[in-house]
Amino acid sequence: MTQVKFKKSKLASSLSLILGAATMSHAYAAEEQASANSEEVEVIEVTGIRGAAIRSMDVKRESTGIVDALSAEDIGKFPDSNLAEALQRISGVSIDRNNGEGQKVSIRGFGPDRNLVLLNGRQLPNTNGDRSFNFDNIAAEVVSGAEVYKTADAKLPTGGLGGTINILTNMPLQNDGLKAGISVKGLHDTSSDENSGITPELSGLYSDVFADGKFGVSLSGSYQKRESGNQQANVGTGWRSFPAVVNQDWSGSNAQWGGVPYENQVNRPDPASDSIYSVPQTTIYRFEEEQRTRINSQLVLQFRPIENFTATVDFIYASKEVDRQANEVSAWYTFAPSENVWTDGPVASPLLYSETYGSNQDLSMAASVSGTKETTSGVGLNLEWQVSDSLSLALDHHSTTAEGTPNSPWGSSNALSMAAFVRTSAATDFTGDLPVLAVGGSSAVTPQDMRVTGSFFRNEETDTEVDQTQISGTLELDEWGSIDFGASTLTTSNHFKAVQVQRNDWGGVGAAGDFDDAFFPEASVYDKFDHVSGGDFSSFDQYPQFAGRNWEIVDRFFMWDFESVRARAEQLYTPPGVVPGAGDCGTLFCASTDYARDTDRFVEEKMTSVYFQYNYEGEIGEMPFDVHVGVRYEKTDVDATSAVPAYENYGRWEGATETVLIQKPNEFVYETQSGDYDHVLPSINFNIEPIEDFIVRAAFSQTIGRAWYGNLQGGTTVGTQYNRGGASGSSGNPALLPLESTNLDLSFEYYYDEGSYVSLAWFDKKVKNGISTVVETRNTPEIYDPMNGPKVDEARAATGSNADDIVRQWIFDNYEDGSTVFMEDGKIIILGVPNVDDILDINVSIPSNSSEEQGYDGLELTLQHLFGDSGFGVIANYTMVDTDNTFDNASLDPQQAELGISDTANFVAFYDNHGFQARIAYNWRDEFLVSTGNDTGPNPRYTEAYQQIDFNVSYDIPSVEGLAVFVEGINITNEYSRQHGRSVTEVLNVTEYGARYLLGARYTF
Repeated sequence: MTQVKFKKSKLASSLSLILGAATMSHAYAAEEQASANSEEVEVIEVTGIRGAAIRSMDVKRESTGIVDALSAEDIGKFPDSNLAEALQRISGVSIDRNNGEGQKVSIRGFGPDRNLVLLNGRQLPNTNGDRSFNFDNIAAEVVSGAEVYKTADAKLPTGGLGGTINILTNMPLQNDGLKAGISVKGLHDTSSDENSGITPELSGLYSDVFADGKFGVSLSGSYQKRESGNQQANVGTGWRSFPAVVNQDWSGSNAQWGGVPYENQVNRPDPASDSIYSVPQTTIYRFEEEQRTRINSQLVLQFRPIENFTATVDFIYASKEVDRQANEVSAWYTFAPSENVWTDGPVASPLLYSETYGSNQDLSMAASVSGTKETTSGVGLNLEWQVSDSLSLALDHHSTTAEGTPNSPWGSSNALSMAAFVRTSAATDFTGDLPVLAVGGSSAVTPQDMRVTGSFFRNEETDTEVDQTQISGTLELDEWGSIDFGASTLTTSNHFKAVQVQRNDWGGVGAAGDFDDAFFPEASVYDKFDHVSGGDFSSFDQYPQFAGRNWEIVDRFFMWDFESVRARAEQLYTPPGVVPGAGDCGTLFCASTDYARDTDRFVEEKMTSVYFQYNYEGEIGEMPFDVHVGVRYEKTDVDATSAVPAYENYGRWEGATETVLIQKPNEFVYETQSGDYDHVLPSINFNIEPIEDFIVRAAFSQTIGRAWYGNLQGGTTVGTQYNRGGASGSSGNPALLPLESTNLDLSFEYYYDEGSYVSLAWFDKKVKNGISTVVETRNTPEIYDPMNGPKVDEARAATGSNADDIVRQWIFDNYEDGSTVFMEDGKIIILGVPNVDDILDINVSIPSNSSEEQGYDGLELTLQHLFGDSGFGVIANYTMVDTDNTFDNASLDPQQAELGISDTANFVAFYDNHGFQARIAYNWRDEFLVSTGNDTGPNPRYTEAYQQIDFNVSYDIPSVEGLAVFVEGINITNEYSRQHGRSVTEVLNVTEYGARYLLGARYTF
């Protein structure tokens, strides 16, 4: 088919289509108006993969800054089934995955919360508590395009240090007339153990223009179900890291809880060295199943009563429901006497960690059933008016709400634990990718050994609202260029609520015979891991102390049903009387919706901004150029109000290593804090074409990136349970300043043939006000600690032991008084005594700004080549990112380090001819830092290098115009992900996902 296309100069201002959308307007009519008097030429419309590649290249070439783009191949046909997975094909863009599916996007190494995501130029709310955007909430089928802005522009909203992503959806007056399509898919997800069948995915789009082009309507929708699963191995709350020597008068044992003595070890770092070593907290195997239902819809109504005025009203709705089921088997190390084999320093970790116990410990088997729902809905109004040949104005307003709620009576997350107290020893082999757990006594465990232990049921709700009003305009100055101007207000309110119902019966309740054997069907650990393996302890036979040892590798466990065991436990172990905070069921075995008794935090941001930008096109000699000089002013006010629970002034020591805090019923501490800041942000973009088809771009800008909502929320929350390592808590900081970045960019782009180009881009960013977590030791609220005080000191002196179970027994034998030391349900309970025991030290984690400037730079190399009319083409890119803001693994101090920095590479090969389209895509991301702290202190978490191969193939049925059939494959080589701590041996998580395959048909007309 043919179409009329307006001819443009090579660096025309037609990209106002995109930048206008990124500021406030849909600007589709504006481009037509701006080009109405241009010369018309007839061109052939190219569709499919090849057409999408050409359109994406045209956006990049005609941009006023460094921009990359993706375009739908056809109506309702994006190049990947997930928008995040499509965006990762762009140079400098990488993704984080959740359950094997792309969810969040990083740009030039800056993590998801450091980038800004817009939908048709509007800022969207989310339920994450950070600034990131969940791309798995949006179906790719309802998206018509996406642009990634890597350089700043005064018209672009702030918030994207790495870049800004603008997602575009269909607008009816963009089309000549009727455009419609429907797609039907069947998804088979090999990761699920529970469902080997097919789940449906349906999507459709209808767009038409009526009344001689005056009225347009567009309706799009998508419905998707996915049944998936994963298999995990974890080292629970992480690793505890220690210096090889604590004091100069080293005596051979580490005084810190969890430390390992120098004796009876193989290759343990010498006390005289500067090395550090790490000790694992747990070894856990977790097997999850997940059912996800996602619905997307958008309705757009456009009215153009006269040629120079367009009104648009649009409505969006998106929901995602996720139900999860999980089973675990695990052993929690108690730091009893241990014999280990260590790697070399300076950062040493065990290849083998093993403990032996004086009394039987627990082999835990937990289960979980939970559900969450995320809903986004909004309405928007856009008015565009071409006032005269030289002046255009636009007004845009939208109100959008995102809600995250529980979707299960058992909470948004939970765990019910059972245990068999048969563990005489425990050991983990860390020599392979998969940690392998051995537990003495595990091979003989029976259903009658199982006891119900502790549990928690947690509900969380997040409600975020965005109200945004934007006014923009462009004043044409004829041969003197043009001026863009605008102002906007943006109010964002984030309300987070949480409540947890917790039982701390970790020592077990009940007796043999409480549960029939039928409650506990047997399962195997290692038949669930298909693609990752670990050691078998045989490599340690070379050491005399381990030679011939019988390692009982944990393979057999009970994969019991959460709901049936929960119901039986509720019948047997519900405490008598009314128990405060016992959940909506009143039994402690369900979640609560009484958020007023736990955490309630509210943050409101009000942002006001104005901008001006001068644009000029001209020639230097015979070299066309354009320059864009702008300034943006923004002012932000932050108010945070929080209600946090109040606690009794004593701790309750309930188990060998567990002490809990007692919350006062319906008593809270309210805190209100505020902060404000303002910025003047300049930007310059200069583009020149020194020779035909060769473009050089240079840019300078200053940008900001705001702190997470979770970091801004005030109020101090204390963990309800602690051990001898101390109590922990957290507090927000509404006075946090945003990150400030000064950016330099340089790009060289050569467009040597239709649809073919090569580009090299360099960027440099200097960032200050980095946010890191500092830990303050506080004694507020005043809580008296039963684990530290004169009774404990006396018990240790009398018994000559630091073992908690021996100390507790001595205290009971000598101080039992029925009120502060007593027996309850067969367990020793010791309460803290005010003004006698020590006041509890609470290590409170607080986000804080750093004044130190950090540097980031990198190179992006991109090649897109179409092999003439053969139908073959390739797209390849490689991004190198470097920073001096890295984590020092050899330091035990809290550190500031940028998350997500890594090199990335993509290679896509495709064929598109004669109705047959095929594409295979390879994606690789190097190792990157995920976090700088966990429950065990300032310890890093790294995601190791990951690669994935995807493909799709489609064929247009010749006998039915508009009908195509297709097949897609995702992660076809069954890659798994792995995370580690200070060294690669310190595994934190290994997760298998499996491949996904889709078969479907698409009909367009």
